[in-house]
Amino acid sequence: MAPDALVLSDIDAYYGDSHVLQKVSLRLGEGRLLGLLGRNGAGKTTCMNVTVGLLPPRAGTVMLFGEPVTARPPETIAMRGVALVPQGRRIFKSLSVRENLTVAARKAAAGARHLWTLDTVFATFPRLQERQRQTAGFLSGGEQQMLAIGRALMSNPRVLLMDEPSEGLAPQIVAEVMSTIRKLKEQGLSILLVEQNAKLVFDLADDIIILNTGRVAVTDTAASLKASGIDLHHHLGVF
Repeated sequence: MAPDALVLSDIDAYYGDSHVLQKVSLRLGEGRLLGLLGRNGAGKTTCMNVTVGLLPPRAGTVMLFGEPVTARPPETIAMRGVALVPQGRRIFKSLSVRENLTVAARKAAAGARHLWTLDTVFATFPRLQERQRQTAGFLSGGEQQMLAIGRALMSNPRVLLMDEPSEGLAPQIVAEVMSTIRKLKEQGLSILLVEQNAKLVFDLADDIIILNTGRVAVTDTAASLKASGIDLHHHLGVF
């Protein structure tokens, strides 16, 4: 039986004295999309930071394809095939679009199902090819989000973490970004998606976890939660 792509087990994480994650566990199956939901401050981004090594947990373990990576340096975890599309995009605004992509280029990790190059990224995001020599800071918000995703893909990840990819985007651009995420999933990429828009997550995800004040409140398949008529207003404050 193939190991899960990513497993967090009983993670305790702190910012200073603030106990942000309390015994949080999650599993991302290989080739699946796990949606991570929760109110602001629930601990979603902290899960991402623990996974990529930006915040070492005080307890618990992080496993990547069956291998422990707990508290390893971010560069080591990245070399193991994990890439992050951070909240707020965080592109290199003074570099060109092409430079943003090439600076992140890395050979595919063992087991990667798709090879990402400049050509394949440009084929996925034609607007980036059109603007490849443009300074990234002058791109629109939607184009910057595409660039952030393309930059992560250039590292040829096996696991892609995406933190609020629809934030601040027009509905038409959100639809394009979500279509791209669906295609990445169809290509076999394992994806952990943090997103405030619960409807988008339920449309894309195989599995759902809902965090509440640093603890796992709900974990199930998206299909089961839809069938049960889960009360999202209770958990997320949305209808």
